[in-house]
Amino acid sequence: MPIIKSAIKRAKQTVKRRERNIGIKKDIKTAVKAFHANPSAKTLASAQSELDTAVKKGLLKKNTAARRKSALSKIAKNAGVKLEAAK
Repeated sequence: MPIIKSAIKRAKQTVKRRERNIGIKKDIKTAVKAFHANPSAKTLASAQSELDTAVKKGLLKKNTAARRKSALSKIAKNAGVKLEAAK
């Protein structure tokens, strides 16, 4: 265990960040699995939204999310999913 005050604070921050990051990653995996199980416009939008959130939070790089979203779109296209029009 750290003795220095700043190191103690840093350890606490690391634990909080790690838990938050794991939660976001779990949300991404859940959404992607839901999409693979039932490809639809709604599940596709949900999975892409989770990826965008991870980029905004700094958990994934922009190009990584773009690559994953592209792969999801390709799967959706092959499954014959019709995309919903923007409201």
